[in-house]
Parts: sequence; structure tokens; C-alpha cells
Amino acid sequence: MRITSYGAAQTVTGSCHLVEASSLAGEYKLLLDCGAYQGAEDDRNAEPFGFEASRVDAVVISHAHHDHIGRLPVLVRQGYRGQIYLSEPTMRFLPVILEDSLRLMTEEHQRWERTGRKAPEPLWDQDDLNELYRRLEPVPLHQELAFGPFTVRLRGAGHLPGSAFIEVQEGRQRLVFSGDLGNRNKEVLPDPEDPPPAELVLCEGTYGDRPHRPFDETIAEFARILSEHLSQGGKVFIPSFALERTQEVLYHLRKLEQQNKIPSVPIYVDSPMAERISQIYPQVKRYFSPEVQALYEQGTDPFSPRQLRYAHTVDDSKALNELSGPLVIVAGNGMLSGGRILHHLRHGLSDPKNALVITSYQPRGGLGRILLEGAEQVRMFGEEVRVKAQSYTLGGFSGHAGQDELLDWLRGEHRVALVHGEPEKLQILARALGSRGQKAMMAEWGKPIEV
Repeated sequence: MRITSYGAAQTVTGSCHLVEASSLAGEYKLLLDCGAYQGAEDDRNAEPFGFEASRVDAVVISHAHHDHIGRLPVLVRQGYRGQIYLSEPTMRFLPVILEDSLRLMTEEHQRWERTGRKAPEPLWDQDDLNELYRRLEPVPLHQELAFGPFTVRLRGAGHLPGSAFIEVQEGRQRLVFSGDLGNRNKEVLPDPEDPPPAELVLCEGTYGDRPHRPFDETIAEFARILSEHLSQGGKVFIPSFALERTQEVLYHLRKLEQQNKIPSVPIYVDSPMAERISQIYPQVKRYFSPEVQALYEQGTDPFSPRQLRYAHTVDDSKALNELSGPLVIVAGNGMLSGGRILHHLRHGLSDPKNALVITSYQPRGGLGRILLEGAEQVRMFGEEVRVKAQSYTLGGFSGHAGQDELLDWLRGEHRVALVHGEPEKLQILARALGSRGQKAMMAEWGKPIEV
């Protein structure tokens, strides 16, 4: 058995890993994730996979984030004929994520045409998406699945509702693919399960260079920032991913209100996609932590602060810029690479009463990283915007395991191949693993690793 990374190899996005082994019927190919590149590397989505889609026998998905599912329609378009296996929550979230991706791709195509330029051909379309939906096969966590020579199980990863790490066994050989491991210090989701001993673990290293600060300290700082800026009549902008991060932010806003640690103010979620995700949450409540399940059982919506409102239309979104504070705006996208949050920042960065609170990973060279590094002026929508608002980062909100959690999760494993991280962070994690006698390497694009 061998595994080859065709994405997320010394980069954070584009998760895509091909497992191969010989069977009586010939070579069997099992694909783990088929994600899109994001941020500065999104042009790589038009590149070839590195393997023939038509020769893949089965696909198993770890979770519903775009960098783990975003190229599935391309796989179908290029001739993949099999089923796609995933947990029930992942199957429910997937259409929301991919339909939004199609909308953005269509809008970009139309912008090119309006300017008289020849637009590049879309990578996929609604027909591909419809065909993809027909291939989805939900499977419970822990259920044993047989694929050719492989036995496969999904186990809880604690990153999203229904997210999983994937165990693949062939004979006596076992491979574990971490997917994205959750931050076990948080309250909304159950902690990641421990992995079984394996001949090789393909493990993410997004935060392989450092641990997260204690989560109670993160929430205390969040409360202080909110109280300080809202008491001045300011606006607090929170860029957020529609799936998981928006809901977690709402969970803690509700809890801080209930504890009278922050004032109750209007809280606007300016993301139609986040609203759709929030509507799915009660349908998958058994995948949450016992604390969240208990709130649902009491008839309390864990993700609904007192003055929660959703901005449905573009006009609703624009109207938020005319409102006076105090208020909170939660909007996509979390990496500040697009979305409605950018329009709010263009109008709000120049006011020193306002605050930008970043709760998610910011790629190198992106607007979020630039603001956190103290830029006094940024260019947005073709104009220079002065920055007087305060920018904060609350890394403790991360949905990924920190270095200490990764090391703990990997305790007892002998061989580890690292993916899903910037090279310098993966190197630090590899050295930490090596210092305790474990063999660690960084996976390389297109280079097979024997299990």
C-alpha cells in the first residue's frame, strides 16, 4: 500500500491524497479528499490532478470544508464513475459549500464578460454538481467499509460536526489520514478520538509550530475587546467561515451575553451561506458536545444571541454600512480573500472606535495578515483605505489542533508524513516528533510514500 499527495503537500489547502494497492482485480485506487486550493494558490485548481480521475475506484471525504471537497465536481467532470463516501453531516453541508462556490465562479465569469475580456472556461458547472449529488453515500462514524483490498473507517476528528479522520487497512498494514484535527480545548464539538497504531500516519500540521493559548484566556480577551469597543459605540467586525466558525462565534456571543460580560447589541450575520448552515445544525445535533446537546434538549438554540439578525440580500448588506454602532457584524469570508466582509472593512477601518477581530488562519500576503502586522493603509476596491480601527487575532478560536495537541495525538506512532501546512511549520513539527524518536517527513506533491 502506498499513498501519494496531490494537494496540501507543503501548503495549507487543496487536500487530495491517493491510496493505491494491488488486488485480484488489479490496482485499486482510493482517493482521500478532493479539495480546492484557496487564497494565493487558487489558480492551481485548473491544473491537472496528477492522476486519471476515471481510474479512481472510490472516494472518501474527511469533512465539508472547501479545501477538502472543492474539486469533487472536477473529478466527476473528468470521468470519475464511483461513489463518494462521507458522514451524514458532511453530506448535508456539502451542497451549501459547493453551490456557493459555483455562484462565485459564475459571477467571476460574468465580470470578465462585462469588461469585454474572454473569460476562462468554468472548471465545472451545475450538471457536474447534480451528477456529484447522485454519487454521495452517507456512512456512520466507526462503520467498517470494504473497498477492494481496503477496509476503511471514519473516526471523529472534532473539527466540524461529523468531521472524521480516516483509517485505511490493507491486510496487516494500517494507514491513518488525520483530515483536519479539531482544537480539543473548545466547547462546541467533541474532542478528536485517538488514532489506532498505524504503519504510517498522514497528519495535518497547520499549527505545527506552536500551541494555542488556553481557550478560557481567548474568551476573556474576546469579552474585553467587545466590551471596550461596543461601549464606545463602535462596530466589531468578525470575518468568519460560514461553516463552524460563524456558529461558534455566535455560541460564545450568546454565552457572554447570558453571563452579562458583554452588552446585548444587534449582531448581524452577513452571510446567506452561514444562515443555511445554521439551519442544518439542529438536524445533526447528535454530533455536537454534550453541553450543546443539552441546550438543544432544553429548547435553547445554542447559536442564537438575543439580537441576532441575518442580512439576506445585497441591499441588506449595504444597509449595514449606514448603521451606527454599537453592533457586531459577522461576515465571510474568514480569510479576507473575498466576500461581504471586505465592503464592511472598507467603510469601517478608518474609525478608531471600531475593531477587527480575526478568529481564523490568515495566509501569508493576505489582507488579514497585513492588517495584523500593523498596516496603516491598505488598498481595497481600487482605493487606499486608512486604518485606524484596532485589529486583534484570537488564535484560540482555531478549529485546528495546536502543536501540543498534534504531538499528543501522534504519541506512540512511529512514522508520520506531514501535510496541510506551510513548510516552515511542518519542519518545526517534524523536528519535535524527531526529538522523541519518531520518524517524520514532509509529503511532497506526486511523490509516493510506501506504507
